[in-house]
Amino acid sequence: SSPGPVFVEKTNRHMRRLGKNAKVFRLYKFRSMPVKADILEKTNPKYKSAYIEKHTSGNYKPTNDPRVTKVGRFIRKHSIDEMPQLINVLRGEMSIVGPRPYLQEELEEQQGKFPGTEKYVKEMSTVKPGITGYWQVNGRIDVNFDKRIKMDAFYARKKSMLFDVLIVLKTPWVMLAGKGAV
Repeated sequence: SSPGPVFVEKTNRHMRRLGKNAKVFRLYKFRSMPVKADILEKTNPKYKSAYIEKHTSGNYKPTNDPRVTKVGRFIRKHSIDEMPQLINVLRGEMSIVGPRPYLQEELEEQQGKFPGTEKYVKEMSTVKPGITGYWQVNGRIDVNFDKRIKMDAFYARKKSMLFDVLIVLKTPWVMLAGKGAV
């Protein structure tokens, strides 16, 4: 419901994510905000509250981001905006199941707020990020970074075919419910 390309533009700094062993890759995603939303959050006074919440909350995601369009709200609630990440899976940058790929600045900022999480970040970085994962089906936005990174590290330690199948089976229910989505 906003003019522009269907995918988030590749110049958007929020699409530069960390993969396995902290290797940077471009994340593909359907656009749910206006073009150049990453710049608007800093320059447009209308979006300042979301920027402040993002940098002061414990989860790096504003709960009611005013930049999200009406269609964007729907596709986010049901995780439809994540579907293009199948391209990342085909390119070998992601897997179906794994921790969500973080932004470099997000990890740095959250580790500053939650000291002692460095070991969990290191452990989480040993696996490819995923479209769905343990954190995604167990709380999402309702989980602060310190708990989320521990969940990601737990997944990296316990990764198995059975664990992945259980997560994949739980994913459609979480998507339909839209719980914990922003």
